[in-house]
Amino acid sequence: MGRAYDSVTPELRDWLADQKVFFVGTAPSDGGHVNVSPKGLDTFAVVDEHTVAYLDLTGSGIETIAHVRDNGRITLMFCAFEGPAQIVRIQGRGRFLLATDPAATPFVERFPEYPGARAVIVVEVDRVATSCGYGVPEMRFVGERDRLIRWAEAKGEAMPEYWSSKNAQSIDGLPGIA
Repeated sequence: MGRAYDSVTPELRDWLADQKVFFVGTAPSDGGHVNVSPKGLDTFAVVDEHTVAYLDLTGSGIETIAHVRDNGRITLMFCAFEGPAQIVRIQGRGRFLLATDPAATPFVERFPEYPGARAVIVVEVDRVATSCGYGVPEMRFVGERDRLIRWAEAKGEAMPEYWSSKNAQSIDGLPGIA
């Protein structure tokens, strides 16, 4: 059954590295909409036993950055779709660094270079919890989708304009990328 930890153990670090998808959950402080975003590609890293990070690629919204800016609360959830059933939730306090910020460099260097990388979300881990995952279906990984990469490549130098128009605020009006 499930266990709780105050850090990412070496065994969990290895298991997390094998997962192909994870989900990010955040919410604003004052009501508003709870957001859950799926993440894929090679965008997650365990920095150390108390810190994880992921590369935030440009998408249609800016909810995670807006919510982290608002209150820092964040949960990352990983589900085993192959192999033994397991769910891991990483809970903590998040912050974001724009991918172009020099302070982001040590984190950005952990990931492949992706067009449209707008930020790094860094999470100071408060709690790591496992649970059985017996209700999660078993599925086989076929491959990564490349549509987001192709879209970002096509956007090219117009990406900052996209951020200004589409990522300036959350659906609840919280500030996103200025």
